[in-house]
Amino acid sequence: MSLVSSVAVYFVIWWLVLFVVLPFGVKSQNEADVLPGTDHGAPLEPLLLKKAFVTTVLAAIIFAGVYFYFGVLDLTLENLAP
Repeated sequence: MSLVSSVAVYFVIWWLVLFVVLPFGVKSQNEADVLPGTDHGAPLEPLLLKKAFVTTVLAAIIFAGVYFYFGVLDLTLENLAP
């Protein structure tokens, strides 16, 4: 796996994991006091830096598995089928 394709695969995995991690721990303003001038569904504390860190770690773990399968073992998608 070349460097460019590795970066592209990691980037795609990172975005997919981000969309999985984003909803965790979110409390809307409907569940607490609504701040004037904001939407009732807006999150109180989105914790984006924490979620970005968790996303980076999870994406690195998933990418390590993908790289091991395709880069080190040199297998293809056809090898996944029984």
